[in-house]
Amino acid sequence: MKKYIVILTAALLSFNGRSQQTPAAKQTEAIAIEGATAHLGNGEVIENALIMFEDGKLTFVGSANTKIARKGNLIDATGKHIYPGFIAPAKTLGLVEVDAVRATDDTDEIGDIIPHVRSLIAYNAESKVVESMRPNGVLIGQIAPEGGRISGTSSIVQFDAWNWEDAAIKVDDGVHLNWPNSFKQGRWWAGEDPGYSPNKDYAKQSKAIVSFMENAIAYGKAKSKELNPAFLAMKGIFDGSQNLYVYADGEREIIDAVNTLKANGAKNIVLVGGYHAYKITDFLKKNDIPVLVQSTHNLPGFDDDDYDLPYKLPKLLLDAGLLVGLQNSDAANFQTRNLPFYAGQVGQQGLDKEKALQLITGNTAKILGIDTDYGTLETGKSATLFVSKGDALDMRGNQLTHAFIDGRMISLETHQTELWKRYSEKYEGK
Repeated sequence: MKKYIVILTAALLSFNGRSQQTPAAKQTEAIAIEGATAHLGNGEVIENALIMFEDGKLTFVGSANTKIARKGNLIDATGKHIYPGFIAPAKTLGLVEVDAVRATDDTDEIGDIIPHVRSLIAYNAESKVVESMRPNGVLIGQIAPEGGRISGTSSIVQFDAWNWEDAAIKVDDGVHLNWPNSFKQGRWWAGEDPGYSPNKDYAKQSKAIVSFMENAIAYGKAKSKELNPAFLAMKGIFDGSQNLYVYADGEREIIDAVNTLKANGAKNIVLVGGYHAYKITDFLKKNDIPVLVQSTHNLPGFDDDDYDLPYKLPKLLLDAGLLVGLQNSDAANFQTRNLPFYAGQVGQQGLDKEKALQLITGNTAKILGIDTDYGTLETGKSATLFVSKGDALDMRGNQLTHAFIDGRMISLETHQTELWKRYSEKYEGK
């Protein structure tokens, strides 16, 4: 029995040693950050800035030359840069820890049309993957389910919390729908031609979505009805209180999806992916469809595409007047921490650096519907921001010294930083 107690104690100590950093306590003292270059997330930049916040809200954003009393703790950030917290949309962060371990994967549920499945209640606030986002300035994320035709409902969280209730910023913000492809790729492992061929079931699959939406509308109008969670979960799509996130890439798929879904009651549609959206920008602008671009670090999808199309796609859409954010699904969950570097690379395609920043701050906040409080540094908004030694969109300059979520100064320590310190000491000592 003594042997078992020793083993159990050792296991518990080992577990505690690997646990996430303790979430920060509520802000109790005013904070002023002075001397840095402030990138506001709306295209504006303030040199030698003064940022002050209290009770989790920004109370002053302006020049340090302004004659105004500094309150509370003063942080000298001379020579550094301040940014609003970066936002990662439509990711499964906190729903899967290790892709190869099924017991840690809660990204998908049984069923093809399940809008009532809520990702938020499965969100693991103590995930090491989530924790690893913070040292690169990724402080907010939209946690979305995967799989099926209608995957479920997402929620938006901040990345420093005890549990999913504490983490939630916007609960059940939208439903995620995978529009069918008009072409399908052969399954080489089943002996099929690996090339693309017309999807014979495209019309049938599209009709199934229409039928579900028609039934959901009818259910909402019925006076006496039995509880149907799937139909009930679509109410916000029809009254405009929730977004419908539609995953589609081809011209035909995008046009069919927007026309069909609007005709069947969807109010606010967000396109996720949009690989060929640059070919139909007039259509998207006319229908007021924002785009969350995927796979900016990738090879072209088709032989006749420009070699650099994935890299310059956000700029093409922005130049056409669309509201654009970055989603980058080609990256594994843990690689979401590289979101600022994806934006920085887009900024090398002729796009103004501050506009590139907006792709992961102000623009994404507008698309997700949280721009009243997050996404930009403006008086009255949440004090969710960070201080970097250099350019946060460049991996050489992205070195955070301070980070705050709702005014709370959060820890920047993670499993990765612990390992870095451990092995840097080992090799520097030789």
